[in-house]
Amino acid sequence: MGLYRIRLSTGASLHAGSKNQVQLWLVGQHGEAALGKRLWPARGKETEVKVEVPEYLGPLLFVKLRKRHLLQDDAWFCNWISVQGPGDGDEVRFPCYRWVEGDGVLSLPEGTGRTVGEDPQGLFQKHREEELEERRKLYRWGNWKDGLILNVAGTKLSDLPVDERFLEDKRVDFEASLAKGLADLAIKDSLNVLTRWKDLDDFKRIFWCGQSKLAERVRDSWKEDALFGYQFLNGANPMVLRRSAHLPARLVFPPGMEELQAQLEKELEGGTLFEADFSLLDGIKANVILCSQQYLAAPLVMLKLQPDGKLLPMVIQLQLPSAGSPPPPLFLPTDPPMVWLLAKCWVRSSDFQLHELQSHLLRGHLMAEVIAVATMRCLPSIHPIFKLIIPHLRYTLEINVRARTGLVSDMGIFDQVVSTGGGGHVELLKRAGGFLTYSSFCPPDDLADRGLLGVKSSFYAQDALRLWEIIFRYVEGIVSLHYKTDVVVKDDPELQTWCREITEIGLQGGQDRGFPVSLQSRDQVCRFVTMCIFTCTGQHSSVHLGQLDWYAWVPNAPCTMRLPPPTTKDATLETVMATLPNFHQASLQMSMTWQLGRRQPIMVAVGQHEEEYFSGPEPKAVLKKFREELAALDKEIENRNAKLDMPYEYLRPSLVENSVAI
Repeated sequence: MGLYRIRLSTGASLHAGSKNQVQLWLVGQHGEAALGKRLWPARGKETEVKVEVPEYLGPLLFVKLRKRHLLQDDAWFCNWISVQGPGDGDEVRFPCYRWVEGDGVLSLPEGTGRTVGEDPQGLFQKHREEELEERRKLYRWGNWKDGLILNVAGTKLSDLPVDERFLEDKRVDFEASLAKGLADLAIKDSLNVLTRWKDLDDFKRIFWCGQSKLAERVRDSWKEDALFGYQFLNGANPMVLRRSAHLPARLVFPPGMEELQAQLEKELEGGTLFEADFSLLDGIKANVILCSQQYLAAPLVMLKLQPDGKLLPMVIQLQLPSAGSPPPPLFLPTDPPMVWLLAKCWVRSSDFQLHELQSHLLRGHLMAEVIAVATMRCLPSIHPIFKLIIPHLRYTLEINVRARTGLVSDMGIFDQVVSTGGGGHVELLKRAGGFLTYSSFCPPDDLADRGLLGVKSSFYAQDALRLWEIIFRYVEGIVSLHYKTDVVVKDDPELQTWCREITEIGLQGGQDRGFPVSLQSRDQVCRFVTMCIFTCTGQHSSVHLGQLDWYAWVPNAPCTMRLPPPTTKDATLETVMATLPNFHQASLQMSMTWQLGRRQPIMVAVGQHEEEYFSGPEPKAVLKKFREELAALDKEIENRNAKLDMPYEYLRPSLVENSVAI
């Protein structure tokens, strides 16, 4: 009993406020009180009211709210509600961060994270069960294509729960940038439709202003072997390269290549031989665009790591050997310039396919979607792991639905201009699913497995490891507050259900690829949750941010190839130009590269989310330390990059997005 001070915080996005009245109830351990006053929440504002409550409520457990309307339901985005009790009582925060629609009663639990075991009296049990029951109706598993990991049910944006949709500022920016990209495409097409492209410099006609400095560097230096090799270490797709343990069986040396074989074996013995194998593309059916057959290759590149850190190509094989046919030719840096350049273009085009489909879409977007759907279905909002991970799931479901309905849909961008379009992209995703191993999502294991630990010129490896370690300590800090022993971990039914839902259901039998179906210790929880957060932040950013730098100059990463891979060494400039994308294909690649790869004006950097899901000083101290470590890493990378000819920024914390939101 006594005077209570209540504050409501409303979101700042357009339409976040509401013209409807909001009615509140306070629910304590010993009673419930309806507040007579009704409030009108205003966009971007805090609304405050003081109310005398005659009943003794005891410690507050919930705030219940109902939004009433007469003629029209006007949705309200509620950030949080805080309540300060009589006298000098502590202020209690009730996080919301969601849309309030309709006139049903919504219960917000007090913001302290609680596992089932931390609620021995069962004060929140009914709320947990009812919330998850409702969520499982809203968040259902779907199957975009048979043979792939699962996604959220729904084929269009309106099928998504309202809380998964872009807020107005994000939506307007995304759609405006898309419109600009299409307008640029129309202009480029109209300017080039009557001209013939005869020279590689003709691609400059669509390389307009607004490109990054690195993109301009790529335009000017893309033919250099050093830049070609650098991309495997620190480019848009650092996920293919591995140190060679032996010479690949597919590498067949025709007569006269004994010296090359000896050179490769020497590098192998010295531990400086690396490979990038694109065998996953072998046999994938290539696209047919406007009645014109496109082509794919399945290259193998062998590279040597020099003492100065440069990674240089030694040999390129464009196709796998086949029984009854002569061994495929091996292309060498000593071949005629156009022959060697065309071989490298084929490698770069193959890397484009694997990067966009395997590394980016599957391992970034679709994996994050599995984590998001399982989290919403299995963890109530009061659970500490939900509070820890939910900021890293923002906007993921909408951006993925947009991808499935625009990029990789029937007659989408891939079907229009990419050589794996027309169905090959789906087959490639299915094949790549077999390589979704748990260890490959954990940089300490993945980098060790690929032999990249200790490679001083692999800035991706260095930064990924550092960021992983910082996230791990952050997760460990929160986990230690709620799981004092391994037994507590084993006895948390919601945590175990969440883990099993990700592995068995979302990943369609991920236990066969090393993913856990249960978590038996605090260390296992920390590793699994760190994997989830790193996948949604650092790993996605590492394969997303480089698109504009490395793919804007189309010859460096052709989206499609219009002639078959060469089987002889007589290529000319005319052959190269006839093989690379035509002006329309190149223009569309550039437009989409700008749309998806540009720096986002509406972006939350990793760890910098404004939402406060946790109450209490302990988790806030953990988050504060996390941010301090991120800032220190950011400064270290800035200082290192100042000394580099080509700065590596894709895992710089100030540029890494907090979720898969683009």
